[in-house]
Amino acid sequence: MFAETRHLVSPTGATLAYHHVPAKGGARGVLLVSHGLAEHSRRYQRFAEAMAERGFHIYAHDHRGHGETVAPDAPIGRFARQGGVGQVIADVLAMRELGAAAHPGLPVVLFGHSMGGLISLNVAVAHPNKFDAVTVWNANFNPGLAGRVAQLILKAERMLKGSDVPSELLSKLTFGAWGQSIANRRTEFDWLSRIPEEVDKYIADPLCGFNASVSLWLDIFELTFRAPQRTHLDRLRHDMPIHLLGGGHDPATNNGKAISWLSNHLNKAGFSHITMAICQDMRHETLNEIGAAAAISDFADWCQQVTARA
Repeated sequence: MFAETRHLVSPTGATLAYHHVPAKGGARGVLLVSHGLAEHSRRYQRFAEAMAERGFHIYAHDHRGHGETVAPDAPIGRFARQGGVGQVIADVLAMRELGAAAHPGLPVVLFGHSMGGLISLNVAVAHPNKFDAVTVWNANFNPGLAGRVAQLILKAERMLKGSDVPSELLSKLTFGAWGQSIANRRTEFDWLSRIPEEVDKYIADPLCGFNASVSLWLDIFELTFRAPQRTHLDRLRHDMPIHLLGGGHDPATNNGKAISWLSNHLNKAGFSHITMAICQDMRHETLNEIGAAAAISDFADWCQQVTARA
C-alpha cells in the first residue's frame, strides 16, 4: 500500500504526493514522516512498514521542490519563490490534519530526518498543540559560525545570480565536503551509509542528489537558526517528548556532536522528556545503515511509550 502515490491539495496551493500504510492490529498513533534534502518519501517504505507493524498509521509526503510534489512556485530544488519556510510548514500541517481526521483521537508524532528534522521541530514550535511528540534524526541545528558565513555567501549569490539557480558553492561546502571526509570512499555519497547497495540506489535515483537552489539553502538556514531560539521553544510544553538520534560518523552533524548540542540546549531550556542516542558507527542515513533494524525497534518502543502516556 505504501507504494501507491496519493495526492493532497495543500492550502498553500501545492499538490502533495504522499504515501500511506495503515497500522497493523490495534492502532496506537499517527506518525508523520518528513524526509531530508535532495531525496523523497518513497525511500521510507521499509521504515513505514516496520512502524505500521508496531501499531502506527504512517503518512509520508514529498516536501515542496522534492519528489513528486508539484506547486506552481516550487520546481525541483526550491520550496517557493517567497516565504518557503512558512509554506513547507503549512504543508506538513495539512498532512497532519489529513491523518488526524482519518484517525480521530489518536496521538500524532512527528518524525524528521536531516532537513526533515529541521522542518519537524519548526512545525512543532509553530503549532505546539497539534502534536504529541517530536523526533529529530541526523539534523544539525548548530552549524555555528560556518552557518552564518554560509548565509552571507548565499545572500551574495542571490545578488549576483538570483535565488532560483543552484548554489554550486553550498553544494561543495556541504555534500561535497561530507563526501571528501570519508576515508577510502568508493563514491562521493559514501557519507550517507556504509552499505554500498544503499549508496548506489541513492545515486541511481533521478529524484535524489540534486543541487539545491540558493533560495532553498537560505530557507534551510532559516529553519536551522529559528527553532532553537527560546522565544520559539517556549511555545512548546516542556514535558513534550522529544527523541533525538545521530550517527557517530555522520559528517553532516559533526559526527553526532550537533545532536548532543541540541539535547543540551533543550535541557537548558527546561525540557524534561528528552531521549538521545548516538549510534557510534553510523553515517548519515540511519534508516539505510548497518543496524537500522535495531534503531527502528528502539524508536518504535519509544513511540509506544509516549503515545500510551498521551
